[in-house]
Amino acid sequence: MISFIDDHRAVYGVKPICRVLPIAPSTYYLHTARRADPEKQPVRARSDAALMIEIQRVFEANFCVYGVRKIWRQLAREGIVTTRCTVARLMRRMGLAGVVRGRTMRTTIPDPAAACPLDRVNRQFKAPRPNALWVSDFTYVATWSGFVYVAFVIDVFARRIVGWRASRRAHASFVLDALEQALHERRPAQGSGLVHHSDRGSQGGFKWSSQRLGGGRL
Repeated sequence: MISFIDDHRAVYGVKPICRVLPIAPSTYYLHTARRADPEKQPVRARSDAALMIEIQRVFEANFCVYGVRKIWRQLAREGIVTTRCTVARLMRRMGLAGVVRGRTMRTTIPDPAAACPLDRVNRQFKAPRPNALWVSDFTYVATWSGFVYVAFVIDVFARRIVGWRASRRAHASFVLDALEQALHERRPAQGSGLVHHSDRGSQGGFKWSSQRLGGGRL
């Protein structure tokens, strides 16, 4: 709103614009006074401005590859005390990001051409009772010896993981094993109306697990 008033104050005047927005004219004049005199800025704004200069300096001095953690530690070594979350917040504002080593991982590769079971949930992730709706997905965890993939099945009513499996490879069998574990632990009755919902990734096999439940319903 401040920038809007700046752009139109010459034509309409400050007070008429403030009546329409609405915003108090005193608020606008306070912002303009702070812009004209940095000493009138709030303490946090002055602190952020000074810290952003130091963050930019450390970032450029290290070939623009340092991320939040390394910049935060370098500032600490130089005696500039701040919190890591403050460095992260200011780096986001400045558009700075460190270089991520290693290859990026994709756990879901959509396949629009592949047939998939009917979506029976329609983004309504609520359940009236246990064993009414299960949702599944899988992710990866980086370890010193490589990536480990973890598949899991969650009962929406209890918000509890009822089946899971880990694997060094993203293949269909370990995803199905997670579903089999959930079925073994919960033993839902045939015809109970249990719906199993998963994404449309073609490589993980969740589509297969939905087919195993007969189109996603037991």
